[in-house]
Amino acid sequence: MNLPYVLNRRILINQTTNAWKFPGGLSEPGEDIGNTAVREVFEETGITSEFKSILSIRQQHGQPGAFGKSDMYIICRLEPSSFHISFCQLECLRCEWMDLTELSKTKETTPITSNIAKLLLYGYREGFDKIDISMREFPAVYAGLFYKLYHRELPENYRNMTDLQ
Repeated sequence: MNLPYVLNRRILINQTTNAWKFPGGLSEPGEDIGNTAVREVFEETGITSEFKSILSIRQQHGQPGAFGKSDMYIICRLEPSSFHISFCQLECLRCEWMDLTELSKTKETTPITSNIAKLLLYGYREGFDKIDISMREFPAVYAGLFYKLYHRELPENYRNMTDLQ
């Protein structure tokens, strides 16, 4: 799971041996998407944050390094609650807040990273409601249990509908 982390049109990214990328890593068994995103950003960069939405999902099969499993790469949008970077030198060569426009144009990144930078620029211009896949929690059919539903936000008049006609 990787995630962009935006602050005033600047995004938190780290540099590996071959490219700039978003901080991220694997979910722990039973760990929710947003919790994984927040934990991984903190472990790699020292930045604390809050989950806001999913921006995109990439799915692939039969790739090396996926432990023989199908691989889903979920990119989340987080809101920072701290800003000072203290990055993990075992996982990153560098870590910084980079301008989104610069990131969208650099050749030293992956197609996913540059495309998500462009998606975020669109979100700033047109509103994040145009790009976010938000999460709502609902009670499960089993007493005391809940599930999380991820979807585009519904207009309020549809969220509060009781009579579907």
